[in-house]
Amino acid sequence: MQGSTKQFLRENFLGLSLTFIGLLCLALAGVTYLGHRSYPKFALASSNGLDGPDIDLLERQNKAYERIAQAVTPAIVSIQSTQVRRIQESPFFMDPFFRQFFGDIPGFSIPRELRQKALGSGILVSPDGYILTNNHVIANATSISITLADHRQLPGKVVGADKQTDVAVIKINGKDLPTAPLGDSRSLRVGDIVMAFGNPFGLDFTVTRGTVSALGRSQGGIEQYQNFIQTDAAINPGNSGGALVNVRGQVVGVNTAILSSGSGPNGEGGFIGIGFAIPINMAKHVMEDLIKTGKVSRGYLGATVSPLDQDLAKQFKSPDTAGALIQDVTPGGPADKAGLKTGDIIRKMDGETIQDSGQLTAMVASMNPGTEVTFEILRDGKPMTLKVKLGERPSNLPLYANEGPSQGALRGISVSALTPDIRDQLGLSPRVRGVVITRVDPNSPAAAAGLQEGDVIESINRRPVTSVAEFNRLAAQAKGQTLLRINRNGEGIFVVVSPNTEGEDDTE
Repeated sequence: MQGSTKQFLRENFLGLSLTFIGLLCLALAGVTYLGHRSYPKFALASSNGLDGPDIDLLERQNKAYERIAQAVTPAIVSIQSTQVRRIQESPFFMDPFFRQFFGDIPGFSIPRELRQKALGSGILVSPDGYILTNNHVIANATSISITLADHRQLPGKVVGADKQTDVAVIKINGKDLPTAPLGDSRSLRVGDIVMAFGNPFGLDFTVTRGTVSALGRSQGGIEQYQNFIQTDAAINPGNSGGALVNVRGQVVGVNTAILSSGSGPNGEGGFIGIGFAIPINMAKHVMEDLIKTGKVSRGYLGATVSPLDQDLAKQFKSPDTAGALIQDVTPGGPADKAGLKTGDIIRKMDGETIQDSGQLTAMVASMNPGTEVTFEILRDGKPMTLKVKLGERPSNLPLYANEGPSQGALRGISVSALTPDIRDQLGLSPRVRGVVITRVDPNSPAAAAGLQEGDVIESINRRPVTSVAEFNRLAAQAKGQTLLRINRNGEGIFVVVSPNTEGEDDTE
């Protein structure tokens, strides 16, 4: 059988070879055919685009934005801060399954370092390496790394930080570094075009564009001193500390926070068109103080101010609710010496309209002590102009004088001056002196003792309360059980407030 197969192959070799060659040619012909399939012809549209004076104007605007971006970007830096926290960890019970039953067992813990990194932005403001940024970008940092626009990485050192305004200054070693010029935030108007520079989500050197949506915003307790520029230029996490720039390429604000759906004012969520920047005039004042002395000196008016509502505006003969109402004047303070009185409404400061009391407080704090400012006020509906020489704000003074102490028996109480109008509304005799309670924290010792809004505090531990400033001083000293003399509905009552007693929480 094997021999016959070999004989068949020998006899038919030529035929088999020709058959194989023929099949190979057919295969190659098929490949060639498929490789040269024809497709329908088409032509790409070509055009020079639109033209005309209106299009030329838009092109010139684009060129202007490009110039701003090219001029400012080299002065923007990326900041990476590292925090190292030491935590106690049990070597035998690190597994979450066991921890839910046993937790941390004393005597079986070892210290462990937890490293956390944060990203932010900064603005080079001097050729020798001073950088302006936010305090929350570098807070509690154990090391700071700065990345320049040319991708150089340099170590940074904190020169100083101010938590109350969320401003901080960092220094890097360098010379002839690119800088961004600082403008005047008082020149901004609603509707102005601005550009935001920074490093959102680590996307280095991003530029967005928008408008100034509002000025003088006091929003959500983001900082203690609030006079924010609101903008719809996209600001996201990582933009903090970056520059808000006007159309002349000048820094007019320091990007600080956003409102975000589901995250509040801290910026952990996404951008929804509401961002906030610290006015550069305020940031510059803080920065210069931190560089020169390491601390911040703030202007001091010596008056308690509050916002106006419709009822107060009507009572004090104001055409609207803009401005700050003076609730109390500190005897011998700058406002008292200048002639400001309880019931005056401050409408403008150095020509700038005051929207509310928070804006005024921030503006005064951003001025140097000894600065003379001009107030335009309403007194009994009549316009007046007064000049005030600001003092220096004491470091231990509460931000708002009508806020009570944060500790002690009288924590959780807010008060205001007992003006003639308030006295009339409460139906009190002109002989009644003191301060009126405007708010009581329901979880405070005062609430547990039965104090209410509208009560007038006449004395603390048998010492008379003659003003809001005097209340703050005496309340700060009230550490143990505190005896209050209050007037409620025209009747005098003694009340004892214990610092360790808290009211019941009605929330579920």
